[in-house]
Amino acid sequence: MIKRELFPELKEHLSKKEISFIVGPRQAGKTTLMLLLKEYLEKKGERTVFLNLDIESDKQFFASQTALIKKIELEIGGERGFVFIDEIQRKENAGIFLKGIYDMHLPYKFIVSGSGSVELKEEIHESLVGRKRIFELSTLSFKEFVNFRTDYKYENRILDFLSIDRESAANLLDDYLNFGGYPRVVLENLLKEKRKIINEIYQSYLEKDITYLLKIRKSEDFSYLVKVSAAQIGQLFNTSEVSRTLGISQKTIKNYIWYLQKTFILQKVTPYYKNIRKEITKTPIFYFHDLGLRNYAIGVFGNLNNPHEKGLVFENFVFNILKGRFLEGPTLIHFWRTKDGAEVDFVIDIGRTQIPIETKFRHLKEPEMTRALRNFINRYRPQKVYIVNLSLERTLSMNMTKIYFIPFCRLYEIDR
Repeated sequence: MIKRELFPELKEHLSKKEISFIVGPRQAGKTTLMLLLKEYLEKKGERTVFLNLDIESDKQFFASQTALIKKIELEIGGERGFVFIDEIQRKENAGIFLKGIYDMHLPYKFIVSGSGSVELKEEIHESLVGRKRIFELSTLSFKEFVNFRTDYKYENRILDFLSIDRESAANLLDDYLNFGGYPRVVLENLLKEKRKIINEIYQSYLEKDITYLLKIRKSEDFSYLVKVSAAQIGQLFNTSEVSRTLGISQKTIKNYIWYLQKTFILQKVTPYYKNIRKEITKTPIFYFHDLGLRNYAIGVFGNLNNPHEKGLVFENFVFNILKGRFLEGPTLIHFWRTKDGAEVDFVIDIGRTQIPIETKFRHLKEPEMTRALRNFINRYRPQKVYIVNLSLERTLSMNMTKIYFIPFCRLYEIDR
């Protein structure tokens, strides 16, 4: 069993009246997490009922609010109990449906999950204001992946393990960059089976989520856009260029990109700027939520050998860790690029404080900095800078700025 970092937070929220809403990509492990919560509650003697809208026989209970309440009462009575509803995005007007039940003040706590359905997320925000807390479950983080692969031997000392056993850390990183974090992929050992699983996940996403959401029978254009996006992670995404390449209108491209973000496939990063006249202000870049799905989209799943391409995936990997560290509260993550070509991979923007971060997929023997990073330091005078690489750990100073060269495993220790 793979332990998920979200589990303790969900357990703590079981005592709250609010609906616990788990959202995330298809097959990220939401159902498994809910079943673990159910098992935990039943061991405590609590009453539970589990309904799944992907199961045909369960759909009848969602014909109306009355039908659902009667089913709950049949299973756990009219006293305190816990109701699990899986794949709620299959229910039309899910937010309004749940709001009506919540407002009846029944003695039930609802734990609900849904894949990244746009309609689901929008309805939740509009209909369940003050009635829910959203928990986002991604595919396995690198920490979760490493803990599982090391049988939780270093669970409370994972950073020490990665820092000390450099060879194992390098092998685990290579595995994660190639295959990503879908639980079923991680649990499978054979490459042939891993490829079958990621193909099933990808096709299921296109055939179920996208065909349903976009109301289209053929998703070839959408699939081509996923491939193009995968091929240029971390690079400026010019909508007009992509439109010409694919022969699809810019309006359609923008619409599809929006759906890719809302369904937990792509993540948009916008530019950081202070001088609008000199710095690019509109064109975004994109990264993938899951590295394995990205690799599969362009045919390098399990075969990520090109050093340049591996460097781009490493950059995506670093972004995913930074997102987990900093995207709570007012912190924003940007990139910085000027019209004359200077660029810094990431800028953590914390109000009046900026932390630039550069990635280098190399074993640096000595400290080295790009001219662009020096330009950023001279222009903005940040207090600290991080250069993330594979092994070098060193600290330098430039004027009043501290420059930290850190191995990738130390990313988890970066603070504000």
